[in-house]
Amino acid sequence: MPDNEQFNDSPHEFEIDTEKITELIEEHVNESGMVVASEVLPTGLPIIPLRPRPAFPGIMIPLVLNGKAQVAAMHQAMEHQGQTLGLVMVRDLDEEDSADNLHEVGVAAKIVKVLHTEKNSAHVLVNSLERFVLEEIHAMGKTLYGHVRYHFATELSGNAELRAYSMAILSTLKELVQINPLYSEEIKLFLNRSSLDDPGRLADFAANLTSADGQQLQEILATLDVRKRIDKVLVLLKKELEVSRLQTKISKQIEEKVSAQQREFFLREQLKAIKQELGLEKEGKDTEIEKFQKRLKKLKLNDEAARTVEDELEKLQLIEPSSPEYNVSRNYLDWLTILPWGVFSKDSYNIGRARRVLDRDHYGLKDVKERILEFIAVGKMKGDISGSILCLVGPPGVGKTSIGHSIASALGREFFRFSLGGMRDEAEIKGHRRTYIGAMPGKFIQAMKTVGTSNPVIMLDEVDKIGASFQGDPASALLEVLDPEQNGSFRDHYLDVPFDLSNVLFIATANQLDTIPRPLLDRMEMIRLSGYILEEKLEIAKRYLIPKALKSHGLKRGQVTIQKAALAQIIDGYAREAGVRNLEKQIKKIMRRSAMAFAEDETLGKNHIIKRNLEEYLEKPVFTADEIFEGVPGVVTGLAWTSLGGATLQIEATAVLAKAKGFKQTGQLGNVMIESSEIAYSYVMAHIADYGVESEFFDKHFVHLHVPAGATPKDGPSAGITMATALVSMMTGKIVKEKLGMTGELTLTGRVLPIGGLKEKAIAARRTGLKTLVFPEDNRTDFEDLPDYLKEGLEVHFVKTFDDVYQVVF
Repeated sequence: MPDNEQFNDSPHEFEIDTEKITELIEEHVNESGMVVASEVLPTGLPIIPLRPRPAFPGIMIPLVLNGKAQVAAMHQAMEHQGQTLGLVMVRDLDEEDSADNLHEVGVAAKIVKVLHTEKNSAHVLVNSLERFVLEEIHAMGKTLYGHVRYHFATELSGNAELRAYSMAILSTLKELVQINPLYSEEIKLFLNRSSLDDPGRLADFAANLTSADGQQLQEILATLDVRKRIDKVLVLLKKELEVSRLQTKISKQIEEKVSAQQREFFLREQLKAIKQELGLEKEGKDTEIEKFQKRLKKLKLNDEAARTVEDELEKLQLIEPSSPEYNVSRNYLDWLTILPWGVFSKDSYNIGRARRVLDRDHYGLKDVKERILEFIAVGKMKGDISGSILCLVGPPGVGKTSIGHSIASALGREFFRFSLGGMRDEAEIKGHRRTYIGAMPGKFIQAMKTVGTSNPVIMLDEVDKIGASFQGDPASALLEVLDPEQNGSFRDHYLDVPFDLSNVLFIATANQLDTIPRPLLDRMEMIRLSGYILEEKLEIAKRYLIPKALKSHGLKRGQVTIQKAALAQIIDGYAREAGVRNLEKQIKKIMRRSAMAFAEDETLGKNHIIKRNLEEYLEKPVFTADEIFEGVPGVVTGLAWTSLGGATLQIEATAVLAKAKGFKQTGQLGNVMIESSEIAYSYVMAHIADYGVESEFFDKHFVHLHVPAGATPKDGPSAGITMATALVSMMTGKIVKEKLGMTGELTLTGRVLPIGGLKEKAIAARRTGLKTLVFPEDNRTDFEDLPDYLKEGLEVHFVKTFDDVYQVVF
């Protein structure tokens, strides 16, 4: 498309020598400052279409002519004496040059100098002279010719109103020059050629000076009335002034920001150079590499890890610090070199010291203490203590977590604990792969970094509450960690090199074993922590809980004392659970009330808590004494195990005359317990003749078996003999012995099978005041292993069949 460009508006392919143009302008200006007119302006002109803005009268303009048509128009003008062209702006910038695409008003311009010419282009300097209106236009080939009518400027210097407008334009131009000094050069050129007393010329010059779009400028060019033209120019100038101010403000903000950043950059570079000159600091990359190499001198890496570190160091030396890969490689090396490869803490083989530490921190827990002492003894004989996996199982509050600290202290090892409860992401165990953003190693590698040794004690709390989700199964990921045959070369996803965990002593804790996957359970050695009986809780409260509560509440030793009978009442009436956590809460409550009493009455010296005033501190007891319903046929006391410890169950049976036999169980029983009741019912019905009852008894009665309390879910097989005894008692009308409790699984042939949780059940029996207990014969060794103080005062019968039970009970 043929086109032209004004030199001062658009970039172009030729360099313009502005000094040469200025010299040419000055050559064509006479002494009075006016351009010499060679002749009267012609009415027929070759037309040059302009883009993207029009030309104004009285202004020298360099032009670039493109295309054969425009070059031909230039040559046509050069052949005439006036050498005049018509400059008219196109209506639509995107359409081709044509007569229909031209505005009506344009400017006549004299060619001052041809600067450069080629086959289809030319550079010319023109001086725009006067406005004209196109009256007729026609094309000769592609060159446009027009017949024009001129609109000559009139003398208006004497008009006071227009002079005032001129002063307003000059004032605005002055402000523009102050904001943007580049305008001053154009004003200087204008003053050399025109007078400020001509308001029309001044308005044209001011309009040309603005950055307004072409259509706005064409509108001003087409406004022949000087007064209206000046009004429009003033509006444009005001807009230009606001744009210039905003541009200046933005430029200043950017310059200030860049200057601050540059200043900080230069200062940092100078500081870095000074430090390097003094030998205080090296380049960042060199410092990092030196730090990693310094760490490696203290470590004993396996072959694969050593090769990996060496490769990564070589890679780091080649990467620029600005590269994203640099931080990935640096973080990876940081983890590899900060782990305790071959670093071990010295184990303590002093069994006497270990026993004292364990006894100091915990009362009871004989099984756990013996296992730890055996562990140390084996290490002493071997010369080193290899890793092992223990699992402490017991109700809440019995000291499973706190004993981990004691074990680490007894062995002289570092201790790290983290909870597996609710963990659902496999990456928590084995880490993230380094391809992910924000990747990091798993918990075990983090633990090794934290403790700084390769043989710590790591406690895995709440292993029975571990979860699973679409992100993986953490329990399955634990299989490698907790397998002594595999964890010697544990491979974390992030590190991707084997790390030795075989010297770590793992201690897991759980409240129950049902939710732990069987393969994981097989890898751990179970140690059960049963609940505490009243005597044990009394000792724990006196030795640990009360002194700890006094200290945490800012009270002195002896300032608050609790009578033994009052402490026993707290245990029995407010904190009957297997552990001591709730007991500690009740003691803290007493300490808070006592602290308030001391704060309100400063003369109060001591506070002695006795059984009689206990309710003033703890309100009414939560638990009442277990009532054993005795002396009623069909009622028998059973012993049960719960996650909170042992408990007693009253099993009741009754028979109602009916036309048809039937059997019903209530008390929110689980499937296993319902099956046990049906086995007991079938056994008693099959052996009814042995108890001296008519054989038609069950045919005429509907039997109902109930286990209070109805709101508590119950399940398990160990109530079999208790249910059968209740049915026999109901059927025969005989009453069982006083203060008797029993537990055992019954088969259809009358055999009594062993049960679990015997210690907890024995504790529940002592707490309830039972004196005679019936246990399966196969649990005899379990009972004999109980502490003497727990067996003292109990008459225990071990049975093999239900006939043995019948002989004991009745």
